[in-house]
Amino acid sequence: MFAYVVKRLISGVLVVTLVSMAIFLLFWFGPSSPAQPICDRETQNRCTAAKLDIYEKTLGYKNPVYEEYGKYVKGIFVDRTLTIASNDYECSAPCMGVSFRTKQPVKEELVSRIPATFSIAIGGAFLYLLFGVPIGVAAARRRGSVADKALVSSFLFISSVPYYLFALLTWLYLTITFEVPFFSDTGYFPITQDGPFKWFSGLFLAWVALGIFGCTQYTRFTRGAMVEALSEDYIRTAKAKGLPTRTIVYKHGLRAALVPVVTIFGIDFGTLLAGTIFTERIFEIQGIGWWSLEAVQGRDLPVVQATALFSAVVLIISNLLVDVVYSVLDPRVRLS
Repeated sequence: MFAYVVKRLISGVLVVTLVSMAIFLLFWFGPSSPAQPICDRETQNRCTAAKLDIYEKTLGYKNPVYEEYGKYVKGIFVDRTLTIASNDYECSAPCMGVSFRTKQPVKEELVSRIPATFSIAIGGAFLYLLFGVPIGVAAARRRGSVADKALVSSFLFISSVPYYLFALLTWLYLTITFEVPFFSDTGYFPITQDGPFKWFSGLFLAWVALGIFGCTQYTRFTRGAMVEALSEDYIRTAKAKGLPTRTIVYKHGLRAALVPVVTIFGIDFGTLLAGTIFTERIFEIQGIGWWSLEAVQGRDLPVVQATALFSAVVLIISNLLVDVVYSVLDPRVRLS
């Protein structure tokens, strides 16, 4: 187990390195100068060739690409001083650059937005499993019945609707049309400042939208996996031994059926942690997703680069944890 985890961590570091290099090169050799966005912003879209040249020199875009990438990687481990035009900005390790829009270290802004995104991810993922898995198990046990067909058809209809439309309609109907008081003030309110009730009420509608939409696919995954698991030879053997139906279904069948479900859940949870753009934008939650959307719209390259790297790290860690959980859920799976 330990050797496997070490190997995966090493491969994860290599993947993150390749991702950082790819992003760095895409900005460096892009169709326009990487310094163009900040030059336009600082000069109010009056960036001349001479001014652009100054920004390119101070930002290091006149230097060899390998030299600047080396400085970027070095900044992950030691503090750096970044110069933009004639201004110096201190960037403590791990240094991910300075935002072109706010002139604040990207790391500090990233850390400040993680709690909001983490809160959404925890609530949404909890509802995925709370509703999706039990409903999927119930449907598998009643395979072919009218209830099973109606359930699968209705969930298929919901999942065929684009998520952004589903979330937008949820917000419009519950906050505007029906004016439900509990849903009137959506957003992220820190639990340490505004209390648990304000934190819960601000996020609850986003959780509902994510949970209802996400549990549809988990119902289908769980149902399919359970149907397959319940047809295995060891299940028939358990029935022949006279074990209770509840024990056969939940202790033997569900444990094996959860392996593919956990695979999907690990990827989905990592994606949620990397930022839920539509959810944060519709429900006015200032998380990583909203931040990355603003960065793309404002051509804030250091922020775009930081959010892409953060997403890669989160997904790699999520996949590693999923692989480790495999051996716990299914004894037939061995990590080596």
